[in-house]
Amino acid sequence: MKSSIALIALALPLAHTSSALAQTGPDVSAAVVDEQSKKPGEIEFSADTVDYDFENDVVTATGDVLLNRDGYKLRSDTVIWNRKTGIVEAKGNIRSIGPNGETAYGDGIVLTDSLRDGVVDNLLLVLEDESRLAARKGERFADGSLTLDNAAYTACAVTTEDGCPKNPSWQIKAVKVRYDPIKKRVSYDGARIEIFGLPIIPLPGLSHPISDENRSGILVPNLRFDSTNGVAVSLPYYFNLAPNQDATITAQVFSEVAPLISGTFRNLDDKGAFRFTGYATYSSRIPTGAAGPLPDSEKDFRGYFATSGRFILNENWTISQSARIASDRTFLRRYDISDDDSLRSTINVERIDDNSYFSVAGWAFQTLRAGDPQNRVPIALPVIDYRKRFAETILGGNTQIQLNSLAIGRTEGQDTQRAFASARWDLRKLTNLGQEITLTGFARGDVYNSSDNALNETAIYRGDTGWQSRAIVTAAVDVKWPFIGQAFGGTQTLTPRFQVVATPAISNLSIPNEDSRSVDLEDTNLFALNRFPGSDRYEDNVRATYGLEWNLNRPSLRIDAVVGQSYRLANNSNIVPEGTGLSERFSDVVGRTEVRFKDIVKLTHRYRLDKDNLAVRRNEVDATIGSKNTYAQIGYLRLNRDISAGIEDLSDREEMRVGGRYQINQYWSVFGSAIIDLTDARDDPASSADGFEPVRHRVGVAYDDGCLSLGVTWRYDYDDTGDDQRGSTFLFRLALRNLGV
Repeated sequence: MKSSIALIALALPLAHTSSALAQTGPDVSAAVVDEQSKKPGEIEFSADTVDYDFENDVVTATGDVLLNRDGYKLRSDTVIWNRKTGIVEAKGNIRSIGPNGETAYGDGIVLTDSLRDGVVDNLLLVLEDESRLAARKGERFADGSLTLDNAAYTACAVTTEDGCPKNPSWQIKAVKVRYDPIKKRVSYDGARIEIFGLPIIPLPGLSHPISDENRSGILVPNLRFDSTNGVAVSLPYYFNLAPNQDATITAQVFSEVAPLISGTFRNLDDKGAFRFTGYATYSSRIPTGAAGPLPDSEKDFRGYFATSGRFILNENWTISQSARIASDRTFLRRYDISDDDSLRSTINVERIDDNSYFSVAGWAFQTLRAGDPQNRVPIALPVIDYRKRFAETILGGNTQIQLNSLAIGRTEGQDTQRAFASARWDLRKLTNLGQEITLTGFARGDVYNSSDNALNETAIYRGDTGWQSRAIVTAAVDVKWPFIGQAFGGTQTLTPRFQVVATPAISNLSIPNEDSRSVDLEDTNLFALNRFPGSDRYEDNVRATYGLEWNLNRPSLRIDAVVGQSYRLANNSNIVPEGTGLSERFSDVVGRTEVRFKDIVKLTHRYRLDKDNLAVRRNEVDATIGSKNTYAQIGYLRLNRDISAGIEDLSDREEMRVGGRYQINQYWSVFGSAIIDLTDARDDPASSADGFEPVRHRVGVAYDDGCLSLGVTWRYDYDDTGDDQRGSTFLFRLALRNLGV
């Protein structure tokens, strides 16, 4: 090791100091000349004044003292270095910085001359992620690790925005704390969490990282209570398997039912990503429709599996998949995993370029609805679709073609295979008067084959058994004529629209109907060539559609409105049920109004009025009023179509959804929501509801200051389905910044 003279000479030219030597010693000028380059192991040194005691071999530096050695820096008011013992003692306004960026503050510190190991009194350690450790006494070792006695840790700010001191929202206090800068991890002995100064949770064996890197360990536990499962405690453990892989295993223990274990695995690479999730338990179940456990019921495996992924094979080809499977119909709701009433699994291979699209897919479904037989649920495999848009125009218009094939099978029910080829041509022109005219030509040929048609309970969906074919030809002209001007302090646009669509008669009823069942006239399909969803039904005859669009733009206000109706030369009741708004020559009147006022009011109203008496057949309102932090939401839907009860896809209903959030102050808020079924026997003869039947409500309170997030939510479910019983659920949420694993 270099002598103290060489150390001082490296960073402190004597000509720039006001130090006085306690004794006369050898001339150090030569050392200043000889030591012009720093070598490993040497200490860079600077101070306002330096006193060198040659007799005791002690260097005393005062006034903004800075020492730097191998990435370890020490700054203080006074530093005393004893060369004989190798002890460096610093006093006053101490700041010690390690090579990883952690900064320690203290009243006094005693180090070895390596500046790595030593003891600090009244230590404050600021880590690289801005979290803090404070202790009455701390000791740093040669490897850079620290041990702190009677210490506290927090990731919260300890000063206000004005720089005034404040107590952190939470902190961890422990008898002993160990910090490893290499592993970037903090471990505790005798730890407990204090929230708002109150000791809340003891955490024996707690350990967590202090960097953004993923590391294996225990995540924050979750606590909840519900009237079905009792008290539930979830303890997740996170595994950092690789930079692109991780997994989480969660054990859930309940006071009223068997334990549940779940796991998730995730992978990400240069080709894509996939995810697996699974839940498993071993317990008894109550079948849907039963009032309680069966006398001879036995415990059985219950679980749920889900996977999803997408892979990019090259710039054009991708493959994606998702699968969801449950052991029974009530497992997901019993354990509050999902409220879905059906599960979908699919795989899809796609090719996309600038002018074409190709897809081969398969679809499978699992029903979770009570009374819905699984053997009647369809499986679609394969589903093949090809579309191409030609870059060159034909007769001045754009042309695209589509080829499609579909096979639907059921274990007990109607099976259908379908294939079609279609071509569409569109020519768009603008006249000198500002009219936008679109001419459209469409042609399609279909081939169908079906069997077991009689097993379809809805007659108009069956079609004829065996091979069937049909040809479709459509011609259309669509005219828009916008008028723009100043009005109401802004700019308004008034656009009349008129469309004529002509299609020769089609034998629709001989074709099975698998994907065109939920037909309903609304503003989104009013001007469509075919107002049926899907491809199995196509609207024929000649019709004229007319409507009006209005738009108003002001600096803080925007209003959009559309209203329209259509007229057919012949009625459509042979393929469209009464009540859909499309069965007669004159359709019902449909419209939509949207209002946006700054970011305070958002309102959307959709409606359908009966053509004969203007009775409201569809009334849908979605509104949000308020700011980002305080707002109220309301949603209302009523379908009053009076369609035959035998057509399940078009049943009437009435429902209201309300919700809101109120920001009490900067950090505290309350929130709530409710879903109410307003359907009665007038809307749905099969319904036993009395016209006001709550489905679910929830109320809660939350706190969030960016460092601490906590909340309590009370939820009540009113439906009973098997062992998914009605009752209360209390959710307790706690999230601490930097605390996960």
